[in-house]
Amino acid sequence: MGSDLEAVDRDRLVEEEGETSEPSFFADPKRIAQTLVIVLLLIAAIYVLLPRVVGIQDSLAKLGDATPAWVVVALGFDVLAFFSYVALFRGVVGERIVHLEWRESYQITMAGLAATRLFSAGGAGGIVLTYWALRKAGMERRQTACRMVAFLVLLYAVYMVALVVFGILLRVGVLSGEHPVGLTIVPAALAFTLIVVFLLIALIPDDFERRLDRFAQGYRFARFAHRIATAPATLASGTRTAIDFVRRPSRGGLAVSGAIGFWAANIGILWASFHAYDIHVPLGVVVQGFFVGMVANLIPFAPGGVGAVDAGMIGTFVLFGLPSTEVFAAVLTYRLLAFWLPIPPGIVAFIQLRRTVARWEEDRARQPTAAPTGRFAPEAAITSESKV
Repeated sequence: MGSDLEAVDRDRLVEEEGETSEPSFFADPKRIAQTLVIVLLLIAAIYVLLPRVVGIQDSLAKLGDATPAWVVVALGFDVLAFFSYVALFRGVVGERIVHLEWRESYQITMAGLAATRLFSAGGAGGIVLTYWALRKAGMERRQTACRMVAFLVLLYAVYMVALVVFGILLRVGVLSGEHPVGLTIVPAALAFTLIVVFLLIALIPDDFERRLDRFAQGYRFARFAHRIATAPATLASGTRTAIDFVRRPSRGGLAVSGAIGFWAANIGILWASFHAYDIHVPLGVVVQGFFVGMVANLIPFAPGGVGAVDAGMIGTFVLFGLPSTEVFAAVLTYRLLAFWLPIPPGIVAFIQLRRTVARWEEDRARQPTAAPTGRFAPEAAITSESKV
């Protein structure tokens, strides 16, 4: 039994050392080159070949017809989306847990957005980078994982709730616009199922990991059982923390408003992009089409959903009955502003973040090791924070 517990402790030390090593996203020239080649190929496929295949070759030419005033409005929504994302991050991390300046929060979130756009599907690159930054700042590993789960649960809870609400309201005719079953009720049902699943996950007990460790003591599979228990325990803790933010506005108001503001601003970019080409789309269709099309972001092997999201969003709005040529131009404008525009400042933010991390490490090296001083106050147990 003692050897099993020692092995688990050794595994934890190895994991913690790996977690604090810098992600190689921007540091590996070969990785960057490979990503850029894939992105360029996907762009060529979706913006050059697809119009020829479906017979809308003049769609690229329509980009010059965009109304400048509406493009400016879309840019305003883009800035709002950035600030909302930073607010979500600060609201979830919380001053009670970690003291981060707004400048440091901006660096972490913008660098995370750039990593999300360029590396992996479903935002995995941004998750890894944000987790690394918080660990380098000194946050305890389990608490970092809990807060990252809470961040994602809050962000995508807004996504799921919007699919349910707007899908139902469109289908029953409360909101105007086309309402095919496959784009309203079906996505709403799937989103509702995911919401129920996460509510059930929140019921996993706080001491689930400890219970399984105790059960497995003395058995050869103790190390495996510990690894199996860690994921659901952390997922449940983060989900309860997110629910607590919603139930207690005094604590989670900034995080909840940031999550809502981020998606609302993105929809605003798309709405303004439609108006830039004089396309008047009912608001309910804009919201539902946006969220249904964004599901393609989960397709693997497409960095940031490049190509997949574009095709998914274009196809969704065409199925809603909108003209394909105008939809193509509007979606291209939306992706240019919402997807590509954050990348250059995000890369700059990553460079700044590396300097900030180096400063944190220098500050920590000058501090006494006897007490948890510096950027972090003494931490409460993660289970006590995540109870609802």
